[in-house]
Amino acid sequence: MQLLRDPERRRWLVFAVLAGAFLLVNVHRLSTAVLADPLARSFDATAAELGTLHAAFFYVYAPLQIIAGVLADRAGIRWTAAAGTVVMSVGGVAFAVADTFALAFAARLLVGLGGSVVFIATLRFCANWFRPDEFATMSGVTIAIAGLGGIIATTPLALLVERTGWRPATLGLGLVGLVAGAVVAVAARDSPADAGLSAIEGVPSAETLSLSGVVANARRVLGGADTWLVGVILFCELGVNLTVIGLWGVPYMVQTYPGVGVTEASTYALAGSLGLLLGPPLIGRLSDRLERRTALMVGGGVIYTAAFAVLALGTPPKFVVGLVLFAAGALGGAFALGYAVVKEQHSAAASGVATGTVNAIGFSGAAVFPVAMGVILDTYWTGETVAGARVYTEFGYQVAFGLATLAGLVALACSLALHRRMGAPTSASAAASDD
Repeated sequence: MQLLRDPERRRWLVFAVLAGAFLLVNVHRLSTAVLADPLARSFDATAAELGTLHAAFFYVYAPLQIIAGVLADRAGIRWTAAAGTVVMSVGGVAFAVADTFALAFAARLLVGLGGSVVFIATLRFCANWFRPDEFATMSGVTIAIAGLGGIIATTPLALLVERTGWRPATLGLGLVGLVAGAVVAVAARDSPADAGLSAIEGVPSAETLSLSGVVANARRVLGGADTWLVGVILFCELGVNLTVIGLWGVPYMVQTYPGVGVTEASTYALAGSLGLLLGPPLIGRLSDRLERRTALMVGGGVIYTAAFAVLALGTPPKFVVGLVLFAAGALGGAFALGYAVVKEQHSAAASGVATGTVNAIGFSGAAVFPVAMGVILDTYWTGETVAGARVYTEFGYQVAFGLATLAGLVALACSLALHRRMGAPTSASAAASDD
């Protein structure tokens, strides 16, 4: 009981509950890498169709991010996250029993619909329960949860699918999510005051805006050049990472490296998720300590772009592929500092709309890149199938990674522009003074 009455301890309990729901979001959205072959066989799907099925999650997820921000700011964290988790899980159950491509596509849309609100609700929770100088660290920890979900969606999910089949495995995910939604509804609270607790020193008091206030904040956020620069950065980084790690990374290893099966290939995708687990919290903590944001974004962008160039220019040893995917996941934490940059430009009451807006732009990339890379791969289809799945050429994958490298260059250019706008060194205080 003492844990529940201490606001600084209680916040970690509630964060863990929300993080559990967000973990399931990421298992769902990254699971198609492991499921690519069985889905291709079940629905007789081409690369473009698999890309479309993977991207269906983001067709709904991306445009609803601003609405998710409005819901988090107006309806509150508790019920927004709980309802989203339940809707997502109903979609997961529907996906498991779908017997046609159209039904599977519709189910993935439903998964994206529910999952769309959980991340923003969690970031709004961090704004309500943690100090401003802790926000980059907590946003990094939240993104690391995505890495943990990605790890579960690789080798562990591959082993489960190998043992039970893809339908029972995804059905189990849906059922677990229904339980998680109920736990969120019971445990989560919007603020220390909402939980009947004393305020936490240094944490701004949570404010619920009127609808007109939310609309005014949305206009202010959308009118800011920094919003669009951060949005394009996330469009490129999220679009590439969620496509490579979440869809094409496993088929690439299986079809390019002789003797590599799906389970072994999933360990390389796991490296990317491990990077996502470790990089964002460490980079976020470093950013808070140094009070620098955009300088770290620029440095991360250079390494990120160079890493994908390695895959675009040739077929390196397998361990190098693992290093590239690890670096891509870890350096996502540098680009994720953009959330803190935008949040620091606006009041705490507008944090949901601010983060939701850049997230909407960012996750639009995850709706575009899977299909774009799928079209590239279909162009270089060998004409062969193995166990019902299409086989693509090594050069086709290099062209696809060339697209990833180009996206990295665009993100780097936007990071440089943002760095120049914010001034060097970039800090939370400098950002606030520019508002």
